[in-house]
Amino acid sequence: MLNLKKFLPLFVLPFLLIGCATSQITNLTPSRLPRKDNGQYALAVEWDSRQQSLIRDSIKASVVVGLDQYPMQRTLMLTNRWETLVPVPADNNVVTYRYRFDYEYRGFPTHQLDSKLSKHYQLFILDK
Repeated sequence: MLNLKKFLPLFVLPFLLIGCATSQITNLTPSRLPRKDNGQYALAVEWDSRQQSLIRDSIKASVVVGLDQYPMQRTLMLTNRWETLVPVPADNNVVTYRYRFDYEYRGFPTHQLDSKLSKHYQLFILDK
């Protein structure tokens, strides 16, 4: 019994580390939008992370459509939301996309690079 008390912190430590480094990507774009004459559609995302070593100013967000990447800008007054316009051809009714976040975190001995990818989302373009 004494040995179990000695090793209990070693069993709990991985769960604490996982809880401290969780992140959540939330798509803020509706799944259906009416067709626009200019072919530009606004996509927005929110990324929340509990990773303490994350360097917040290093985050670069983008939307990935096929092999194309569209850089996103942070929304005003919010530090965890990004948005951009994505072109969709007039003959296309469905766009499959995902979000990508590239960032740095404090590692040993120097800063490290990492990235997060969201699941795939679909945007359906409705004809007028």
